[in-house]
Amino acid sequence: RQPTVIMEEKELRALMPIQAEWSIPQLQENLAAALEGSGPALSTSSLSITEIDSAIALVVNTSGSTSLAKSVALSSAALIASTNASHKYLGATPGDSWSLLLPTSHIAGLNVLIRATALGSRVIDNRNTTNYIDADFISIVPTQLHKAVTGDMKLLEHLTAAEAVLVGGGSISEKLKKEAAAKHIKVVTTYGMTEMCGGCVYNQKPLDGVEIKITDLGGVKLKGPMIASGYLSDDGVIKPFSDDGWFESSDLGSFTSGMLKVNGRSDEIIISGGENISLVFVEQKVREILPNQEIIVFSLPDDLWGEKLCIGSDSKIDLMNLKEKMGSILTPKSVFLFDQIPTTSIGKPDRRAAAELARKMGASNE
Repeated sequence: RQPTVIMEEKELRALMPIQAEWSIPQLQENLAAALEGSGPALSTSSLSITEIDSAIALVVNTSGSTSLAKSVALSSAALIASTNASHKYLGATPGDSWSLLLPTSHIAGLNVLIRATALGSRVIDNRNTTNYIDADFISIVPTQLHKAVTGDMKLLEHLTAAEAVLVGGGSISEKLKKEAAAKHIKVVTTYGMTEMCGGCVYNQKPLDGVEIKITDLGGVKLKGPMIASGYLSDDGVIKPFSDDGWFESSDLGSFTSGMLKVNGRSDEIIISGGENISLVFVEQKVREILPNQEIIVFSLPDDLWGEKLCIGSDSKIDLMNLKEKMGSILTPKSVFLFDQIPTTSIGKPDRRAAAELARKMGASNE
């Protein structure tokens, strides 16, 4: 006789989108209720479902302005593990404060609110102001750090007053790191993604409980108590990232002597000004607008943007025309005129060669 298999019914809780009209204190209160289970789970976008597994506190979109967004389901346990590991590294104690300088549509901004809650303090909303109120800890993207060291004196004062300034969402050049240190900003570089509840590697070292593996092809794999439950499909099913509990990122890197070095992304996505941008997607969009023009889209390291979106062509390009049709995030920042578009041996556009050529040319030449 076959044994009867009883499917375990998962307990569900209400799920609601974060409301645009909520103030930051209201959002902080609702996040706290979502984490402790006394209120509904929250999502950063409108979803087709209104209930979710009761373990989930937050559903956050990975991106969306540049490629197809994925909805990441984050449990209370994962978010709390992330917060505790961050605070342990920083030496944060109850009553310490966090300054909000990032949008709350991304995990990095939401983390600031969750961390303040964990320390029993109100988050200090310093967005859209020049009269900054000082805080113990701050989280920013490289573009903001660059602004502070190159002339925004009020922002610089705000950053130097903090015990630590987390800088994530993109690569940061050694030059910018040195300039920040010379101006007494205590920078902590962070690496992570929504699928790991945000930053899980600080100053190239994994936080407590975080494991790192490098695949045979050089891909970065991560595991830890702050890993998300998986991607949420439109019909409400949460699909784990893998069978073995690891998340395989699209980053390439090396892990030696306990230090992670990230060398770039395998899927031709750059992070510019804290935004994920697909080079392939931008190229497709430009080709739709300029169907008769030879183009190649690539990136160059840049102090302001982290990675600067560039375009190469064999004839002139009107960037203002592109900006009107594509918006500022997806519009390349520099144009390079090439005699011909570099290609690989099998005739594919060669982004690496284009970047090398552009580097030798120096400033954009249009």
